[in-house]
Amino acid sequence: MPRLVIVKTGDAFADVIRDHGDFEALFRAQLAPVCEGLDLEVFDARHDGAPPALGANDGLVITGSHAMVSDAEPWSEALKPWLRQALADDVAMFGVCYGHQLMAAAFGGDSGYHPAGRETGTHRVRLTETGHRDPLLGTLPEAFPAQLTHAQSVLAAPSGAEVLAENDHDPYQALRYGPRQWSVQFHPEFTPAVMRAYLHHQYQGLAEQGRDPEALLAAVAATPEATGLLRHFCELLQRVDDTA
Repeated sequence: MPRLVIVKTGDAFADVIRDHGDFEALFRAQLAPVCEGLDLEVFDARHDGAPPALGANDGLVITGSHAMVSDAEPWSEALKPWLRQALADDVAMFGVCYGHQLMAAAFGGDSGYHPAGRETGTHRVRLTETGHRDPLLGTLPEAFPAQLTHAQSVLAAPSGAEVLAENDHDPYQALRYGPRQWSVQFHPEFTPAVMRAYLHHQYQGLAEQGRDPEALLAAVAATPEATGLLRHFCELLQRVDDTA
């Protein structure tokens, strides 16, 4: 059976894990209902040793993390050649937040701290003209809400990558690197409750930076279009010809 490997790159806060599940559980909750034809596996890149060998029909989902790509931790750096080989072999990929930044860095771009600081909360993201034509993101409306929490961003996209979505904070909210390889800065796996939990953890820091954490909490909303990307990615994996 083809596999969808969830590449775990970090852990959520302890209370988020207790109340909602860790990152891989959040992804499983969205993917399992539509991935019946795939074997869902978790590979913890920090602890499980060498990355698994991949078949042509396998797929990857790369999670977010509280780590920073620019710290170049050994486990993270070890993923880069593996991802480059997977891209060369046209293995389907979907990176999220840390996964987005890691894929961009692995494929020749640059990821690091955003000069404007952290983006957090529910914010609107806009499709580019290229995004409108994309087989994955092209299913979305022109602008849609998404859950975001990140201090680092893709600062320069790899040569040849297509920019699919943007917003006022970040010009690289979504990228496509090949026929079946995408990444997004936002969190399609987050529910509103998870987003609120993250804002509560960030509350004091946001206030010290002159942000209004109460306004950010009040603005948290459901993001069905962004969340639907995970399910649509799984559907595309099972209809390979539709991604050409």
